[in-house]
Amino acid sequence: MSVPVISLAAARALHLAAQGLLTPAKRKAGPEDVVAAIQRMGLLQIDTISVVARSPYLVLFSRLGDYAPQWLEQALAGRQLFEYWAHEACFLPIEDFALLRHRMLNPQGMGWKYSQEWAEKHQDAINDVLSHIAANGPLRSADFNAEKKGGNGWWEWKPEKRHLETLFTAGKLMVAERRNFHRVYDLTERLLPDWDDARQALSEEEARRVMLARTCRYLGIFKAEWLADYYRLKRVAPKKLLQQLQLQGEILPIKVAQLSGDFYLHHSLAEALPLAEQNKLRSRVTTLLSPFDPVVWDRRRALELFNFDYRLECYTPKGKRQYGYFTLPVLNRGELIGRIDAKMHRRAGEFEVISFHLETGVRMGKQRCQDLFQAISRMAKWHGAGRVRLRAVPGALREQYGEIWQVG
Repeated sequence: MSVPVISLAAARALHLAAQGLLTPAKRKAGPEDVVAAIQRMGLLQIDTISVVARSPYLVLFSRLGDYAPQWLEQALAGRQLFEYWAHEACFLPIEDFALLRHRMLNPQGMGWKYSQEWAEKHQDAINDVLSHIAANGPLRSADFNAEKKGGNGWWEWKPEKRHLETLFTAGKLMVAERRNFHRVYDLTERLLPDWDDARQALSEEEARRVMLARTCRYLGIFKAEWLADYYRLKRVAPKKLLQQLQLQGEILPIKVAQLSGDFYLHHSLAEALPLAEQNKLRSRVTTLLSPFDPVVWDRRRALELFNFDYRLECYTPKGKRQYGYFTLPVLNRGELIGRIDAKMHRRAGEFEVISFHLETGVRMGKQRCQDLFQAISRMAKWHGAGRVRLRAVPGALREQYGEIWQVG
């Protein structure tokens, strides 16, 4: 059979369809949509920077529109989700606990996330923390009074915080809930009383196979070399697996006219393929993405698929930043057209667009200005802002809507 050939624009649309970003939300979201969105993406990366809303809330907003952020915490506390190291620290569907359990049972393979030397050196203190939780119930790092010496990384956490994280990575503790976004830890056996490692945990080999196969669906359209990053897998050679998935009808080979290499399409997008081949599949979504959105977190993939070279600069010294502290990639109808550095001033009720850098060759016509006005206004309103203030932005946007506009 001949291999289907699609345009780059169609390939982008298929990827966005897989990620839930092809069409705007058609109805007001409910609590169940939070879990469904995470199931569709496979995982939701956690980050604590809150210059605008924290990353996991932003990722969900891009897909769901106006929703209540507390639904995420409710799903975690209700045991519909759990936290663990996947892409990085992530919220995951609770049914995927078996998929990550092998990492917990062999934490020595988790790199910086687990120090065997620390575990051995502080075994008595770690056991004391575990016994305290067993006897007295869940607790937070903040429940310990030891002073934190600095803020340069995990190695400067107070000892009790490192004990908790050691137990968390080893799977003896889970995050029972979050209070003001702070983790509350409890015994895994208490939160999942029916769990049985011998009966339910997947082997590392089987888990890796499932992760790679799942990633095919989460990406929708992909190259073999794009698969490993999703779950941070190492030493991956998926050729044999892709052959098996192709024989099973899970994926099919496809060509992207403007890109080189072998591409594959997941069967869940088969119904959209005829439109893609006719170049009639288009994303109608305009939104500001989190820096930790799956669409952009793999820098190599974002560059190849969207011609968008993205790097988060919050860890770059201020004088060396090119675009800003926490820039949000701008998705506009299937293209990544630029990045916005924004800040939510909560006391003043103002959403500030500090800068807006367009990609080379992008023009701000009337439709694009309207798309961006609506997208920024929606985000500002969701943040609880009463107005938007523009600083260094393309002149066309300022000319059409002014430097300050009220959010209705």
